[in-house]
Amino acid sequence: MATIHPTAQRRPSRLRTAIGLGALAEVVVYVLVASWIGLGATLLLTLVTSALGALLLARQGRAALGELRLRAEEHRAPGRALGDAGLVALGGLLMVLPGFVGDLLGLLCLLPFTRALPRAVLARLLLRTLPDRLRGPVHVRSVRTEPVAGPAEPFRAGPATRVIEGEVAP
Repeated sequence: MATIHPTAQRRPSRLRTAIGLGALAEVVVYVLVASWIGLGATLLLTLVTSALGALLLARQGRAALGELRLRAEEHRAPGRALGDAGLVALGGLLMVLPGFVGDLLGLLCLLPFTRALPRAVLARLLLRTLPDRLRGPVHVRSVRTEPVAGPAEPFRAGPATRVIEGEVAP
């Protein structure tokens, strides 16, 4: 049975720290808004933003799932459409939960013209956590095994017309 070092159990993860700081920021902003416009108006505004989040989630979620379905029917890789669907789900969750900071972040994830910002931030965070060997670009040493004559119309070549053997360079 593997044992875990005692100090490894006590160190908080960055995710837990970020969630704790986010919850603290939500409480502080909520109290500030309530002191500015009153508790009743703050509660009403919280309900309105949650309803808006549900409506946006339904609309953008249908669009994102439609794009995924279209790509699946055309046998294309999901690519950015899969990331957009994930951002729409995250944005909808943040909008439905009470809190104004989460509503703002959720709105950034839900609206198509602002989605590039959270996509770039999340991509940067994910790339930072990947080991160096999994990051791009991948360099490949290759050798042609047979001569290749290019087609008259290169963009209408059809299936693969070249055979290349190689290995990934370290």
